[in-house]
Amino acid sequence: MLVAAGDKDKFNMMTASWGFAGEMWGNDCMAAVIRPQRYTMEFINNSDYFTLSFYGDNKDIHKICGSKSGRDTDKVKLTGLTPVFSDNTVYFEEARLVIVCKKQYVQQMKEECFTDKEPLRWYNNDLHYMVIGKIEKVLKKL
Repeated sequence: MLVAAGDKDKFNMMTASWGFAGEMWGNDCMAAVIRPQRYTMEFINNSDYFTLSFYGDNKDIHKICGSKSGRDTDKVKLTGLTPVFSDNTVYFEEARLVIVCKKQYVQQMKEECFTDKEPLRWYNNDLHYMVIGKIEKVLKKL
């Protein structure tokens, strides 16, 4: 999936594969985990909304958005994606599924909270931020 946030003046998107869906605080929610050094995290922190979008078998989008930084690369140009600015956030016309979320909770994971230390092998002092959003809208192409 792509995680995106921002507005027509400035936005970013990144490839993510870790996260989950469920019910939280009486709402249908999505959770994404984002490393602190990711440019997209700046937009998540400064936005009330974010999107998760899915593209099926188009792996080129994920390769570019997972290996290039929007700080110094025009990922829209490289991917050919068409930004759509709606619902206080950004998503992309080419997505087959878009989930628009209202940010509810953001917290960086803490090493001392891991009861099983094995997952820490995935980190080098850059524990993910957990971002939980209430699902506001789901857009699906037929």
